[in-house]
Amino acid sequence: MEKRMLIHSASQLLTLAGGPQRGSQLGNLGIIENGAVLIQEGKIIQTGITSEMLAKYPDEPRFDARQRVVLPGFVDPHTHLIFIGNRAFEFEMRLEGKSYMEIMAAGGGIANTVRATRNASIEELKKEARPRMVNMLAHGTTTAEAKTGYGLEAESELRQLQAILELNQEGVLDLVPTYLGAHAIAPEYKDDPETFTQIVVNQFLPGLEHWWHINNKNQAKPFVDIFCETGAFSLAQSRLVLQTAKDLGFPLKIHADEFDNLGGASLAVELGAVSADHLVKTSQADINALGQSNTVAVALPPTPFGLGHHEYTPAKEIIKANGILAIASDLNPGPAWCENMQFVIALSCRYLNITVAQAIAAATINAAAAVGRADQIGSLEYGKQADVIILSTDDYRNLGYKFGGNQVTAVFKRGNLVVQNNGN
Repeated sequence: MEKRMLIHSASQLLTLAGGPQRGSQLGNLGIIENGAVLIQEGKIIQTGITSEMLAKYPDEPRFDARQRVVLPGFVDPHTHLIFIGNRAFEFEMRLEGKSYMEIMAAGGGIANTVRATRNASIEELKKEARPRMVNMLAHGTTTAEAKTGYGLEAESELRQLQAILELNQEGVLDLVPTYLGAHAIAPEYKDDPETFTQIVVNQFLPGLEHWWHINNKNQAKPFVDIFCETGAFSLAQSRLVLQTAKDLGFPLKIHADEFDNLGGASLAVELGAVSADHLVKTSQADINALGQSNTVAVALPPTPFGLGHHEYTPAKEIIKANGILAIASDLNPGPAWCENMQFVIALSCRYLNITVAQAIAAATINAAAAVGRADQIGSLEYGKQADVIILSTDDYRNLGYKFGGNQVTAVFKRGNLVVQNNGN
């Protein structure tokens, strides 16, 4: 007998139907008042008005949403999930007025996490990540991108990638793997970034391609990402790394314009990257390029919030330019230890100056596009994976209005109830 479930009596069923939303289309929630959704074998079969769906499917197992909001599970398209330790001491130093360079001189920054992560076993990496994944799921995230990047040497980067793949098999979340061997200049080459760039190009990436072919040749290749930024990789170095990755058949992402506008967003468009992320200092020319492409602009509001900065991604300009805007947590052990996409939505409303409806679309269907899975997840449409969340409220606007708690009362992952709170 096929496993079926009819979730009914939603005050608002947010379908997000119709594919990624660009420009002025952003915020089309596809609301069905008093809605219902039928699930079969982990897939969405039909959505509609509760009275009609109950009449059509009178004998299906039911789950009463009790006049609360039902929507697709959140997709977090940019996380640094895999790491060891934390950097709370840096946060304290920042509050005391220490500069970034002073913190680095005291052993902080990415290099601190690299030291802790490099020698960790796959089991240790998974053990540290699991509680974060459980918390993400409890707050409504059902799919997340997960990056390597805290090894900066060939073997430790591949261990992180293997940990991501094994955690994905455990099924708590669907994890989309990204290889970020070019997250920063490795400490051994801090005074010679060009040599390290050549190591990434001539050793890391060919080694990744060989490793993937031997171990995972029947799976889609992971994304390859780079941090194009002053103090990390220059635009020319980023072009070399990403072009090499593309020639090897890897899909692309880029960190760009967090602190300086180097042209990384336009490079992403030129090379056909699925997303360009951060985008705080992005120029109008780069914004226009994004608006004329399918490269998703991913804003990470927890990062400037965590740093105490006052500049955020120019989301309204991206929307005006007809771009595809997504939002993400940037979960990491530095400035943005955030496991809650509800909080990302609340931040986006306040600091990106977008509406709650726009933020929800940016956290679901557009976020799915930012990991290349908009055809599988991010909306409640026929044939898509049945990742569904139920809120504690009857009005979707409370996702942006309220903050600091958890408004998710139930999570269905591939049609299975995996989180249930508040006595539902």
